[in-house]
Amino acid sequence: MCKINPRVDFAFKKLFGSEENKDLLISLINAIVSEQEQVVEVELKNPYNLADYRAGKMSILDIKAKAENGRWFNVEMQISEDYNFDKRAIYYWAKLVTEQLSEGMMFKELKKTISISILDFNFIPDTTEVHNCYKIINTATGKDDKLHDIFELHYIELKKFKKTYHQINSALDRWSTFLTKADKLDKEHMPKELASDKNIVKAIEAVDRMFDEEERLVYETRMQSLADVESKIASAEEKGREEGLAEGINQATQNIALSLAKEGTVIEIIAKVTGLPESEIKQLFTKGE
Repeated sequence: MCKINPRVDFAFKKLFGSEENKDLLISLINAIVSEQEQVVEVELKNPYNLADYRAGKMSILDIKAKAENGRWFNVEMQISEDYNFDKRAIYYWAKLVTEQLSEGMMFKELKKTISISILDFNFIPDTTEVHNCYKIINTATGKDDKLHDIFELHYIELKKFKKTYHQINSALDRWSTFLTKADKLDKEHMPKELASDKNIVKAIEAVDRMFDEEERLVYETRMQSLADVESKIASAEEKGREEGLAEGINQATQNIALSLAKEGTVIEIIAKVTGLPESEIKQLFTKGE
């Protein structure tokens, strides 16, 4: 059984963002994008590097990759609930587009940039679909006329994935099963629906042997940090409901953000787990000093 939770962003980054596992990232991307967007090879632009975490760069947990066809990808695992994640996803997409220009490119040379956000919470209302894709369309015709084909954003909501092993019928089903049921998967006794996929087999074999002692400590610290923040936010929301005031929830969330900032937590991480804008967190910290 897998003892490491691949949905924890630190583990996800090493599993899919390491040079030795680029084949897993390619498989994951191809399970999500359309047939026209399939990739054969990718170049990791920010590969997993433990030195980044030693240097305190715990916020660098997304995966940036460039495919052989020029397409750019941003892949991220978000385990903490964030009701402003739509804005965050667009920001990360836009950031990756501007990074292309920073290499001296002209506007006409900008390549299609695809953002893939895998969420461990329900986010998109009024749908039970696990996978939702957003593009820019012509509202007059309701069609994608390819005029703004540079934008594509995918959400995978794992909490909505309910299929049993016997219902698995796609690569995305297999990856969703792996991500949601890793703690129940054993490479020696694997359901045939997963055993037939060499990439899933490799992922299961890789999960529990991919951390050395130092990395496991970082992983466990990350797990505890996420649990602590989620507990504080849940308590704040409950207190706000009891008071019957939305302001109460917001004030409690601000207090949590300020407390984390004083503890030295990276601002981007605070924004990620509280849903507050980075600018607001900086203002809170300045006032609290």
